[in-house]
Order: sequence, then C-alpha cells, then structure tokens
Amino acid sequence: MTEKQIHQLEEKQKIVDLTIAYTWIIDHGPRENLREIFTENAVFIIDTRHLNGIDEIRGKIERTLGGLSSSQHIVSNHQVSIDGDTATSRCYLHAQHTLTGTEGGDNYVMAGRYIDKLVRVDSEWRIAERQLMLDWTEGNNRVLARKKPQE
Repeated sequence: MTEKQIHQLEEKQKIVDLTIAYTWIIDHGPRENLREIFTENAVFIIDTRHLNGIDEIRGKIERTLGGLSSSQHIVSNHQVSIDGDTATSRCYLHAQHTLTGTEGGDNYVMAGRYIDKLVRVDSEWRIAERQLMLDWTEGNNRVLARKKPQE
C-alpha cells in the first residue's frame, strides 16, 4: 500500500470517527462538544426543516433529547468519499429513545440515514451539512414530545 493510500484510509477513518463521536455526544454529552463535530454555520436538515448554525442545531438536540430517561444512537455501514478539503459521507442510523412513564409506552425507535457534507477546518474534519432521512419508526413518538416526569 502506498503512502497516499494509507493517508486516504486515515482520513476516511477520521470522518467515520467523527460520525461516531456525534452519537456519544448527543447521548451522553456534553452537548457543547458538538462544536467539535459541526462547522459554526452548519446546516442540519430534518424532513423539510433546516437548522442553521451550531447554536440552533445544539438547541434542537437539547430540546429533543435533554428530557429523556436515555437515548442510544448507533451508526453503521459508512461510505466516505474525499475530494481535497471536502468530503461526503453517509451511514445508517438506528436510534432508541426512552422516557419512563410516558402514556402509551416508554420507547420510540427511529431508523434512517445521515447524509453529510464535510469540510476540513484547521486540518480537522467538520460536518458542514447533515441531512437526516428517516426510513421507519416504531413505538410511541410522544416519547420525544414529553418532558421527563418529575421524580
């Protein structure tokens, strides 16, 4: 294997690692570390809604996941293509959300894909645009609409 091929594999692994780091941050925090994942002016597209900038992205994640009893996001089947200082990446997503005490059931599962556009910023990869495409859901979607019951 040539030096160039090794470098290309290392760069692809950095992007895969970035997508994995995102899941750990949104599930376990601190969510302030999302600044290490996204560019400052990143766009996150969910259905037809556009979240513009890291503060709006972080706020939406905090509002959606912050009150849950637990969440677990798993990403797999990564495909990465690099062109200089830009890259595209896609991976499958499977996310479990739990809020104990929710009427109608405590669990909500989402499955889909993340499609990312990345840029190199100060020699580190950052997501400039992330699109979440849902393929299916199961369970009680009210889990994401509720606040954690008072204990």
